[in-house]
Amino acid sequence: MAVLSRIFHKKDYPMPKETMTSRERVLKALNHQVPDRVPIDLGGNQTGIHKFAYEALLAHLGLSENVEIMDAVQQLARPSETVLEHFHVDTRYIAAGAASGFDGKITTEMRDGMLWHDLVDEFGVRWSMPEAHPMYMDISYSPLAHASLEDVREYPFPRGDDPGRFEGLRERALALRRDTPYAVVSGISGVIYEICWYMRGLEAWFMDMMTAPEFCEALLDQTCKFWMDWFRVFLDEVGDLVDVIMIGDDLAGQTGPLFNPDIYRSLVKPRHKKLVQYIRSRTKAKIWYHTCGACLPFIPDLLDNGIDILNPVQISAANMEPARLKETFGDVLSFWGGGINAQHELPRVSPDAVREAVRKNMEIFKPGGGYIFNSVHNIQAGVPGENIAALYDAAYRHGFYE
Repeated sequence: MAVLSRIFHKKDYPMPKETMTSRERVLKALNHQVPDRVPIDLGGNQTGIHKFAYEALLAHLGLSENVEIMDAVQQLARPSETVLEHFHVDTRYIAAGAASGFDGKITTEMRDGMLWHDLVDEFGVRWSMPEAHPMYMDISYSPLAHASLEDVREYPFPRGDDPGRFEGLRERALALRRDTPYAVVSGISGVIYEICWYMRGLEAWFMDMMTAPEFCEALLDQTCKFWMDWFRVFLDEVGDLVDVIMIGDDLAGQTGPLFNPDIYRSLVKPRHKKLVQYIRSRTKAKIWYHTCGACLPFIPDLLDNGIDILNPVQISAANMEPARLKETFGDVLSFWGGGINAQHELPRVSPDAVREAVRKNMEIFKPGGGYIFNSVHNIQAGVPGENIAALYDAAYRHGFYE
């Protein structure tokens, strides 16, 4: 790995000595205590790296690897152990699978004079990516777009507790706990609200929330039941082994909530709270909630639901300044992300500017613990490899506590 030494020279930056394992470090931080350094994360469904960005990083590091796609919709690469260890990443992920008999293969089809890659998920939603622009998959078919309330009640929803989802899960989690020092984190789950608009279509779903609350409640009850059933088996299998459980639904956009918070409180929050409280009753794992955007108005509700962690901490969105968040919620909420403005800085500025942005944000978030380092959401295509390396090297260098 001599080629990697050009990225980070310990002789130039003498570092303090680590005194904790990765798992100890993560748990201490999430308990709002001061670890030896800020824990570092990379590799989840919301803390990952796009395949093109990963290829750029590999080229910068002088590594040759076969790039494995871990998330077809977002086109995320699975980081190798070589890369994770090089950047001192403290987390490792486990995830349940699909139901028995579910195909899930990506197929190709010509439509509108273009070749498309299609994936139909378990809920019947079709996700598509054009061959000519293989960046992401977007929804191209919503099965309940024209559905009635009776259609929702009769729709063949998948079984959350299908045993095929959990085959080998405990063995994989045990291996991580037994053979590695890393914190064990679940893949994303608990997506109650977003699946509804995937199935219905976003515009129609927003209209439904204003005009057809009974329809919304019927669909939300189905997705909530799916995840309650899913978590019953998941927690039977690994509730004693995972350190962090990731759930989430996007509630906000760049400038504010995607819909009226009062509608959230009447329609969505009761299902969120039911799920979170069930998880809390079954495991000591910390509960990580993902919502992009200017989510400040929802944070008190999310805390009331029982979450421990907010991700991705979109510091470029309205009213999401690191100092405001840390001062207002830092004693009761852990922040996972927020390392850099991922839209306007990470892809565009110099490596030195990346390092400086990381230093500034970490100095705000790290006091007293309660912080896990990551960018804001996944590292996207177009981010230079040298900037990605600078991001994680700076997180390690500036993450130590005195």
